[in-house]
Amino acid sequence: MLRLVTSRGSVNGALLRRSSRFPVVGRSFSASATDEPAKGTAYSKLTVGVPREIFPLEKRVAATPETVLKLTTPGFQVVVEKDAGVGSHFSDATYEAAGAKVVSSDDVWKSDIVLKLRPPTVEEAAKLGDRTLISFLYPAQNKELVQQLQDQKATVVAMDCIPRTLSRGQTYDALSSQANIAGYRAVIEASNEFGRFFAGQMTAAGKVPPAKVLVLGTGVAGLAAIQTAKNMGAIVRAFDVRPVTKEQVQAMGGHFLEVDYQEDGSGAGGYAKAMSKEWHAAAAQMLSKQCEEVDIIVTTALIPGRTAPVMITTEMVQKMKAGSVTVDLAAEAGGNIETTVMDQRIITPNGVTCLGYTDLPSRLATTSSSLYSNNISKLLLSAGPFTTKVKDHFYIDHTDEAIRGMLVLDEGTLTWPAPVPPPPPAPTQAELDAKAEAAKPKVIDYRATYVDGAKTAGYTATSILAMGMVAPDPAFSAMFTTFALSNVIGVQVVMGVTHALHSPLMAVTNAISGTTALGGMHLLAHSTSPTATFLGATATTLSTVNIVGGFIVTTKMLDMFKRPDDPPEYYHLYGIPAAGALGLYGAASLSGKFPEIDVAAGTLAGLLCVGGIGGLSSQKTARLGAVSGQLGVGFGVASTLGHLSPSLGTTAQIAGFMALGGAAGHYIGNRVEPTSLPQTVAAFHSLVGIAASTAAVGDYFNTEDIAQLDK
Repeated sequence: MLRLVTSRGSVNGALLRRSSRFPVVGRSFSASATDEPAKGTAYSKLTVGVPREIFPLEKRVAATPETVLKLTTPGFQVVVEKDAGVGSHFSDATYEAAGAKVVSSDDVWKSDIVLKLRPPTVEEAAKLGDRTLISFLYPAQNKELVQQLQDQKATVVAMDCIPRTLSRGQTYDALSSQANIAGYRAVIEASNEFGRFFAGQMTAAGKVPPAKVLVLGTGVAGLAAIQTAKNMGAIVRAFDVRPVTKEQVQAMGGHFLEVDYQEDGSGAGGYAKAMSKEWHAAAAQMLSKQCEEVDIIVTTALIPGRTAPVMITTEMVQKMKAGSVTVDLAAEAGGNIETTVMDQRIITPNGVTCLGYTDLPSRLATTSSSLYSNNISKLLLSAGPFTTKVKDHFYIDHTDEAIRGMLVLDEGTLTWPAPVPPPPPAPTQAELDAKAEAAKPKVIDYRATYVDGAKTAGYTATSILAMGMVAPDPAFSAMFTTFALSNVIGVQVVMGVTHALHSPLMAVTNAISGTTALGGMHLLAHSTSPTATFLGATATTLSTVNIVGGFIVTTKMLDMFKRPDDPPEYYHLYGIPAAGALGLYGAASLSGKFPEIDVAAGTLAGLLCVGGIGGLSSQKTARLGAVSGQLGVGFGVASTLGHLSPSLGTTAQIAGFMALGGAAGHYIGNRVEPTSLPQTVAAFHSLVGIAASTAAVGDYFNTEDIAQLDK
């Protein structure tokens, strides 16, 4: 005899109790009474049934071949009623290919778990018996159906009872997935009935004004309608009793209408609540005026468990222009428009077409079924494993917020509505005191800021004077002055760079730091040994790799900010004054009449480099900054050569090493991918470090008297 282990360790009984069980009629499995029972029932012991929907005009199905495969893969046995997916264009063969078995209507209702879309009829509920149903149910509206299922001791999970404020619940929110489709389809149906373009046109044959669409209710369906109408070119207006939806409407390009009466219609769980008579009077006056102006009205206003509120009266419809269209998504719940007839298309005496279709999601049956089946299958697969962490076991767990909120009947026990979460504990006296202390206005000590500033100024002045007192010679003082001023200038320039340009800033500063090549040039010009020559050549070559490659990387980074509609750029024109200045410097240096021209050229190089960094303060001047940096480095090299006045052979050596480094930098910079630009900058920076170290070591070996290095 087969036995079923319950949560209490019993080996007898057909059902697991409450949250520690899953009802399995006619199915059980053997286990040892001494073993610790697994929570729930293994998927391999359960059959999931998918019946054909018999509700009038319903073409959707609760599971598609794709989701059937997701259920059979972990072990569920799935049976599908013959022709269940025909209305959604899913053949029986595709279900069989996914691992399902196609059966008769009577057999599908014998499944342990039945997945359905519409609430079951009385006959279908009787076939369910005491097994489990997951479906839309609307327990507040279908009390007799709930009572029947309760008498049968069935377990029912209602897809329409998902706690919509639960972030995880969005995955199972079938109301939203189907409402989204209904809102989209409503606008499509309206456009089919409307006699004009949605988007305005100006042609040689005449002018066609854009359609004006009014959407009442800006929940999921309303927002979908707004987006669709706006995408089609219409002028969209929207209205909702919940002011918090205003920003959502505006984000989609719609105009949010407001009533000249202050009352918030936001209800629990994100739904709307019933409004006062005074508010309705003010809203009616506003909507009456809108009806005279708009061409299409789409209504989506629903209050859970209640008849849909009438928003548009017959008198308002009579004010609409002939050829106008109304689409009432609340037709099944009574309708928001007084002229709506459920499942009918009527034309009023004044020529307004009123649509009361209740099968809008079914008019996109393939998409609707796919989304709904995803919602319901993910819920089924999460029931148990999400809280118990026991893989491939179904388990009705009352501690699971999603399952508990949707659980209407648990083995015949009415569990709907779910208990309201307890209020948060009252704050302790210590918390109240801390809150009161935080609420006290803070006394701002304006004097403290000036005191701190004065202290900083005093410390800085004292430190600088102390450096002057311990300076060993004028050379040290001159170097300290240069160091201090360059730090201040550098900080001020870098702080002005916009955050978006920090990566190009790194590339520019890194390329400028390639002026370590100047140290290598000095070493080559004054070399007294092969070792010094080798080290000088290494420093010069590596630094030039960094200079050329660094500026190419900078240009690539700045190109990423360039837009197709940006105006043309002519930065190459700056080469004209640069060539002129370089020629003037060369002529003056070669004449020998201007001994301080080298210093002036070095100053110009420094200013251009600082300007290169400062140019990155905005995207408008960033490219000019890159050009300035390049010119600065170029003048630095030229002024160094002028100052050194090397022999023709040494000059040829320097030019050769720089050409070699430049070629390598050009090759690397042009081959690097955009995603690797930051890493390339870091790699170039390491070359600068090696070059600086090499030049320093070479200077050490090239000096006969080491004491002279400090002078």
